[in-house]
Amino acid sequence: MEVKYCCTYWGCEHQSAKEFLLRVIENGYHGVEINVPDNAHFVREFTEALEEIRNTINPHFIFIAQQVLPPKKESVNDYVKRVNERLLYLTSLQPDYINSHTGKDYFSFEDNCRIIKVAENISNDTGIPVWHEIHRGRFTFHLQTLLPYFNVFPDLKLTADFSHFCVVSESNLEDQYDLLKQIYPNIKHIHARVGFEQSAQVNNPFAPEWRTYLHMYLTWWKEIMEIQKNKNNSLLTITPELGPFPYMPQEPFTQKPLCQQWDVNLQMKNYLLEKL
Repeated sequence: MEVKYCCTYWGCEHQSAKEFLLRVIENGYHGVEINVPDNAHFVREFTEALEEIRNTINPHFIFIAQQVLPPKKESVNDYVKRVNERLLYLTSLQPDYINSHTGKDYFSFEDNCRIIKVAENISNDTGIPVWHEIHRGRFTFHLQTLLPYFNVFPDLKLTADFSHFCVVSESNLEDQYDLLKQIYPNIKHIHARVGFEQSAQVNNPFAPEWRTYLHMYLTWWKEIMEIQKNKNNSLLTITPELGPFPYMPQEPFTQKPLCQQWDVNLQMKNYLLEKL
């Protein structure tokens, strides 16, 4: 099974689309994951640069589009409309995959199922897989409450970001490991970020004080890989996803980040290339 590494656009918003993509290529990534901004010039430059990369450098360069709606007080019907419109727009850009922040943690099970069904229908109609990211505030926010959705959608595709499970349960899932393993077969993509009981992100996963946490997450990721291999899946994608502020802790007063996001994500890619 091949493992391909994608670079997050999160934290690189100061760069133009072409600058970002060239930097990604220069640093050995196999693709990008991006919450496409509402900027026609950026989108045009991105699609043109992506086409050039695929024509001249890597015909299999991966484009993962993110569906992340800004918070808004709204009815379920209004939210369903927004999700539908955003997903349809993203499919028009022809990404290889869509990683979706889907539903809300306070919506009912039935309402979240309705929203998942919208995403599944669009995926079936367009042939573009939609993954649902494990994340606070979404229908995937908690491990135990996620499991019943598989009774309705047994082929539900997930992006693994287990840091959110840890924060929500204020634990390292020591007492939920049997539940965690149940969702491994449905993991299609991994966000390689290390969190802990009180935050979805440690300041630097390679600092010695976080060594135990890094090894714990690495074990989970290896177990996912093994399950996917046994299912004869040919590809697993991973995005190193240490985030900028407010995920990134800052020094007081100076607001200086405690480490350089780009450098640590690159270090994570190279670390996983060796360990996986």
